Amino acid sequence: MNTEKNGLNLKRVVDVFVSFLWLGCTSFGGPAAHLGYFNQTFIKRKQWASDAQYAQWVALSQIVPGPGSSQVGFALGYHRAGLLGAIAAFVAFTLPSFVVMVVLAQFGQQWLGNVFFDGVVQALKLLAVVVVADACVSMWRSFCQRKAMACMVLLSAVFLIFVPFGFANLMVLVVAAFVGFFIPASTSNTHDPLPKVRFAWCLFGLAVALFVASFIFDTGLGGVFAEFYQAGALVFGGGHVVLPMLSAFVSDRVSDANLLVGYAAAQAVPGPMFTMASFLGASAAPQGANVWLWAGVATLGVFLSGLLLMLCAQNIWQSLSENVVCQRLLASLNAAVVGILIAALYHPIATSSIVSVWDIACVAIGFIWLKYKRPSIFMLIIVFVLIGLVRSYGFWE
Repeated sequence: MNTEKNGLNLKRVVDVFVSFLWLGCTSFGGPAAHLGYFNQTFIKRKQWASDAQYAQWVALSQIVPGPGSSQVGFALGYHRAGLLGAIAAFVAFTLPSFVVMVVLAQFGQQWLGNVFFDGVVQALKLLAVVVVADACVSMWRSFCQRKAMACMVLLSAVFLIFVPFGFANLMVLVVAAFVGFFIPASTSNTHDPLPKVRFAWCLFGLAVALFVASFIFDTGLGGVFAEFYQAGALVFGGGHVVLPMLSAFVSDRVSDANLLVGYAAAQAVPGPMFTMASFLGASAAPQGANVWLWAGVATLGVFLSGLLLMLCAQNIWQSLSENVVCQRLLASLNAAVVGILIAALYHPIATSSIVSVWDIACVAIGFIWLKYKRPSIFMLIIVFVLIGLVRSYGFWE
């Protein structure tokens, strides 16, 4: 019986790894786009979790410091296949961009100016608009069946679009939780629990201990790990916020030219934007040092605190959400999450991707195709890559 159970869990771990590796190779567009891809792949197609559970993970990723989309992927992996599944999800989703960023740090910026690479990246950004728009529509239907929740979504989105700042997402969630106290519970409201995490308090203690210890080291590999661990532990708002923070942390180790290359590359490659730490760690390696080791230490440092805190927070969230009052707050937070995604769909995803009327047409056709025909992500990517290659020949501007 145990052998059969272990075999099933191993199969799930492998499935988690392969699924996230594919997304790590193809998920362009930043954190909000990643959440759209996760929703499309793991909630709609594979049905690993419910819409309600997914919304809770997204809300937690906005409250807990660290890499938002990677935290959601980590939680999905844990939910599907335990701790090994969580580790498999993180490694697989991060590995492609880690490799690209380290190679780029070693061999310069040849790819960034390549017309075909730029054309394909631009087309995949348009795909990100399609996927996130579909996720917004799906989550709207799940969480906005009442007028109060629909108003919460719209107000959250408008606020974030017109009053953007570093802690805006966190403020929206805090206000939504407060408002939730005064909104009557829905009689049809169902609560989908999150999985309990074993040794959660031990993980929290480890996260705090590493943060305290990070102030002791300031040279060598220990110093690199310490600097990036502090950055990952102190940033709210995901990749777009961490990029300038990481630049400030290593400005004395990396030239301004390399910082600009790393900043551009982090937004151009697929996968988590936090892998700019991989680029900076490789760039900061002393002459003759193993750049892959330095990049790996920097990458582990910037991700580790957020992943540990995500599992700890999940336990606390689960305990609180069993309370009836907290379930009202949860409904309000779910609506606020939809507002956050809509705001991110507008900026930075759409504003940085749609530059012509042809782009609008591609997004509209792609959205209709996805909504009514439900093609696989693989098919969508192939079609948009071909569109990018056509675009690179200058057939439209």
